[in-house]
Amino acid sequence: MQAARNLCMDLEDAHCRARFLIRDRDGKFPHLLDAILAHAGIQVILSGIQMPRMNSIVERWIQTCRHELLDRTLIWNQRHLLRTLREYERHYNNHRPHQGIANSRPLQPLPPPITDQTKIISINIRRRPRLGGILNEYHHAA
Repeated sequence: MQAARNLCMDLEDAHCRARFLIRDRDGKFPHLLDAILAHAGIQVILSGIQMPRMNSIVERWIQTCRHELLDRTLIWNQRHLLRTLREYERHYNNHRPHQGIANSRPLQPLPPPITDQTKIISINIRRRPRLGGILNEYHHAA
């Protein structure tokens, strides 16, 4: 409990205000911790029931977004941040390959395999920069 009190005090000393704390439903978190956080004005949000992989999936997305985008971008204000994150989300779901079945993209079907030898010899690829060149998308030219 002392750690929770120290956390709230550290946030106040840093002139930072946390509004939410996301935690899992593990029994190691006593109800007194929730009461201390509620007293400090922090709303506790519990993760889903029987979803042990939920935190790891979210943490992986956040880490990917940070490494591929936020570490390379100077964000000016909240409007710029929201626009940048929306553009990255489009890129992430529609273009960026993911580990899994043939590096497929989540919202796109797998492309048909190229079996014609003449098409394999003369593949014309076009690059389309996104977010000022931080992200690039590659497409076959028509």
